[in-house]
Amino acid sequence: MNAAGFPLLSLLTFLPLVGAGILLFIRGEEAVVASNARWTALWTSLITFALSLILWFQFDKSSADFQFVEQMSWMPEFGLGYHMGVDGISVLFVLLSTVLTPLCILASWEAIESRVREYMIAFLVLETMMVGMFSALDIVLFYIFFEGVLIPMFLIIGVWGGARRVYAAYKLFLYTLLGSLLMLLALLTLWFEAGSTSIPAIMQLTIAPSVQVWMFLAFLASFAVKVPMWPVHTWLPDAHVEAPTAGSVILAGVLLKMGAYGFLRFSLPLLPQATEWFAPLIFTLSVVAVVYTSLVAMAQEDMKKLIAYSSVAHMGIVTMGIFTLNQQGISGAIFQMLSHGVVSGALFLCVGVLYDRVHSREIARYGGVAKIMPSYAMVFMLFTMGSIALPGTAGFPGEFLVIVGVWHVNPWVAFGGALSMILGAAYMLWLYRRVIFSRITREDLKALLDLSPREYVTFAPLILLTLWMGVYPSSFLSFFEASVAALVTRHEAAMALPRMAGM
Repeated sequence: MNAAGFPLLSLLTFLPLVGAGILLFIRGEEAVVASNARWTALWTSLITFALSLILWFQFDKSSADFQFVEQMSWMPEFGLGYHMGVDGISVLFVLLSTVLTPLCILASWEAIESRVREYMIAFLVLETMMVGMFSALDIVLFYIFFEGVLIPMFLIIGVWGGARRVYAAYKLFLYTLLGSLLMLLALLTLWFEAGSTSIPAIMQLTIAPSVQVWMFLAFLASFAVKVPMWPVHTWLPDAHVEAPTAGSVILAGVLLKMGAYGFLRFSLPLLPQATEWFAPLIFTLSVVAVVYTSLVAMAQEDMKKLIAYSSVAHMGIVTMGIFTLNQQGISGAIFQMLSHGVVSGALFLCVGVLYDRVHSREIARYGGVAKIMPSYAMVFMLFTMGSIALPGTAGFPGEFLVIVGVWHVNPWVAFGGALSMILGAAYMLWLYRRVIFSRITREDLKALLDLSPREYVTFAPLILLTLWMGVYPSSFLSFFEASVAALVTRHEAAMALPRMAGM
């Protein structure tokens, strides 16, 4: 707990679930229920966000230890306990989850017209699962939250999605579930070896290199799908295209980060030898993801699909940075995860603004939007620049640090990573030119209205974060500097042991 003994993380985790429970008891006419559901969900998510700011202000940046720790016995005869806490790596992802949830609820205010109460319940349950996953310090809790995210997201896509929503929802569910079954075997092995499910206790284990290999592959099967890495990325474009706008925002903003977070929490500290052995494979897959999916993005005619493929490319930079196993690369990867969560989520909101007005995501359907929606054109331009890593925006510091970190490992891999900036500029500027600057070819576009007050409020925090992270990145890097340094030191010490034993 914090200094006052207050269970802040438990409150942050389960407050949205309380809000979802309240929604179950709302009664009345459909319009009244829908209105009350929207306001209840919004106020619940805003209160959760306000509480999460305590983490920002009270977090000790100089410490690599877990903070705001809560621990109590659950089933002591089996070594099971309730254990929560955050370190510099996880604290900002809790904040990212609590920032994006109220914005998603605002974005869904008018877009979702049927089963509004059920939709808001799904989003509040999803927030509980996201915050819980980043706060869990027990492998059983981690697995419950890690997999629990699938249930509300499956419903959000399958019930409120597009024409092929059922196909996309089942594809998402099956891909991620099958991979996670192998991870479950690895977690059970850790439990039996340590005699405890506490992650800090498990971190004290020394695992034989031969065992590390299959455990790394088991974790990879789950985390690679969640990232997603090439070639197990094919569920993502379908999920994004069919999901409602807010579903795409959370999917890109938070859920894709869960796999990369898993690498940082389990693979690197627990499996140092296997991580070294498999790093060249990860680099290869990451470069292929950057180049291949960027080229595929250039061929898309659907705005959502283009941004979905760009997410695979950006997450390729993240996995590349994590496996550099140095301070610059890992710090850049974490920063890139945060910036991608903000910028990619904002881009999906930009697509949603046009879709709500025209009900089409086809790029060829638009043109000349700047003439009739100038404020929207400016907002879209800022996030486009952030996506292509323009200096001064959120996308630049992370990609730059990753490339610097990778350069120390392999300059050719760094060159492959740097292609993301060139190819990203190609497809994003192509998208922007066709939608915003081309001639108006359809009469119905002339009647479009610019951003509404609600849309201004939705975009404002994301605009602030995009500029803040680009201009003053150290205010975010300082949160995880100590944790990353401890992770790198631990890895170097583990790799030195076999060399010392051989002397």
